[in-house]
Amino acid sequence: AAFPGVPRGGLYTIIMAAAAAAADGAEEPGMEAEAQDLPLGCGAGGGSPAAGRSPESEERREPPQASVSNGGDDDSGRELVELKVIWNKNKYDVKFCLDSTGAELKQKIHSLTGLPPAMQKVMFKGLLPEEKTLREIKVTNGAKIMVVGSTINDVLAVNTPKEAAQQEIKAEENKKEPLCRQKQHRKVLDKGKPDDVMPSVKGVQERLPTVPLSGMYNKSGGKVRLTFKLEQDQLWIGTKERTEKLPMGSIKNVVSEPIEGHEDYHMMAFQLGPTEASYYWVYWVPTQYVDAIKDTVLGKWQYF
Repeated sequence: AAFPGVPRGGLYTIIMAAAAAAADGAEEPGMEAEAQDLPLGCGAGGGSPAAGRSPESEERREPPQASVSNGGDDDSGRELVELKVIWNKNKYDVKFCLDSTGAELKQKIHSLTGLPPAMQKVMFKGLLPEEKTLREIKVTNGAKIMVVGSTINDVLAVNTPKEAAQQEIKAEENKKEPLCRQKQHRKVLDKGKPDDVMPSVKGVQERLPTVPLSGMYNKSGGKVRLTFKLEQDQLWIGTKERTEKLPMGSIKNVVSEPIEGHEDYHMMAFQLGPTEASYYWVYWVPTQYVDAIKDTVLGKWQYF
């Protein structure tokens, strides 16, 4: 009756066809639930799960940051001490591990100044022992560490003429009789060994002591003492009357010779001018300190 002109059988056929078409277009059971379970950003249009992410969100993701090293030693958990390192009128504020050795401090000074460890004289209450730690020698915060030394090029430039002069002097000495037999020296040596002369150790080489070398005679037979002021790069020659303070660079040469009959002691001269008349003679120098005196005054160091 609703479709005029359409036979009843035909209307039934149309209604049934429409119902079948509607059934074919409906979603299967469970599809809505599956759609809800898709990852965030996955669209209904399909594609990979990442298709729904915006490019901006990708750019905002940053990789984890790696720890940055300043290139220094790892001193975490180690007790540090603040030092003032002074070299060539330059001052360096340094934080250094209290349990590090003097040798390790020399390496640190090398990194600051470029001065090789073998060329360094490092002083803290005397010459710094390389084998002991800063804690063992009682270094405290604010301690001043004095460094004396020159670059290899500077030392070579200074030592070349000194070495040539020393070789010439030795050649002349070989032509002469032993120094201790010459009249000018016999006047002093004939007085005999001073009562307060320092003990000697034959066949041994030692570092300079932290106290002055005393109990010796000078050319006039008066008592003399030698004080090596390493932090000032000076040699102090002291007598009862006065003390001469000599820059080590002003001393042209050092000569020495064992005393006959007392080979564990030497007579030694410091050349203060261009001729032998400028020699300052010292008698009864303990033999174990002779090489250390020459090395300290003339600046000869083991480079390697």
